[in-house]
Amino acid sequence: MKLGLQLGYWGAAPPANAPELVAAAEECGFDAVFTAEAWGSDAFTPLAWWGSATRRVRLGTSVVQMSARTPAACAMHALTLDHLSGGRFVLGLGVSGPQVVEGWYGQPFAKPLARTREYVSVLRQVLAREAPVVNDGPHYPLPYQGPGALGLGKPLRPITHPLRADLPIWLGAEGPKNVSLAAEIADGWLAIYYAPRLAGMYDEWLDEGLAKAGRKREDFEVAATCQVVVTDDPVAVRGFLKPFVALYIGGMGAPGMNFHAEVFTRMGYGEVVADVGKLYQAGRKDEAAQVVPDELVREISIVGNAEEVRAEVARWEAAGVTQLLVGCRDTDSIKAVAEACQ
Repeated sequence: MKLGLQLGYWGAAPPANAPELVAAAEECGFDAVFTAEAWGSDAFTPLAWWGSATRRVRLGTSVVQMSARTPAACAMHALTLDHLSGGRFVLGLGVSGPQVVEGWYGQPFAKPLARTREYVSVLRQVLAREAPVVNDGPHYPLPYQGPGALGLGKPLRPITHPLRADLPIWLGAEGPKNVSLAAEIADGWLAIYYAPRLAGMYDEWLDEGLAKAGRKREDFEVAATCQVVVTDDPVAVRGFLKPFVALYIGGMGAPGMNFHAEVFTRMGYGEVVADVGKLYQAGRKDEAAQVVPDELVREISIVGNAEEVRAEVARWEAAGVTQLLVGCRDTDSIKAVAEACQ
């Protein structure tokens, strides 16, 4: 099982100890370091800044939001970071949700699957650099010929030669169609709130996409965000995690269109989702966290002593996960997780 350090996105200020965490992850044998973005800090800049001190780990985004940049602009970021890191960059993408896409970026959210397919197609063209980049699709037309166009747009190839045409592209996806699309057009799936119990369901989605592309499962990565904590007090740790779960169920999506909440509903926690959503929307966040059951947290995290963690990691690996993206707050936690997963 490979390990990735998930640094996430910033809160009110940058994390003070990120350089130490990145250094510890590389020293302890982690495979990769990932950054994210929401509606504050971006993902590329911290990755370049902190990643400049690394020599071995892969550097990835988990995830950058597609509506924040045109596909050509995103490809420029990717090929630049891939050169600077010596071919260690992994581009993780996600569609986000309508509240962020329409409320923050001022872009339409409709047809996310079609937009994703077009976006990745343009990225692949830029990275291949075989011909000037063109796209006839309605979402990212190149050259642009819509309202306000001067008609002078010219298809272009990137001036800079990409280091790798096969730079890995991973997609953050939660629903069956999105996961299947990731297996069809991407090189990996960034899974959030993965549950090994449902591996058979995920495999059906993945196999459908892989079959369309004529690809094999061994050529595809499944990176699951998972809190891995080595502790002798698992009850307390799970209690600490519940407010974050409640946030994603009740506060990280629009009522009636919350993709995170749908994940837990598919897991069989529909009543919990409804109760947490009502409490969260009413501003009763502490009560919402208390509604989250221990069993739900147990399914999506790995918490226990070193022996228990090691056994659980093996179970997740058997379920098809190739990498765990873990969020560690200090270097001791990184060392403990690395030792338990060896």
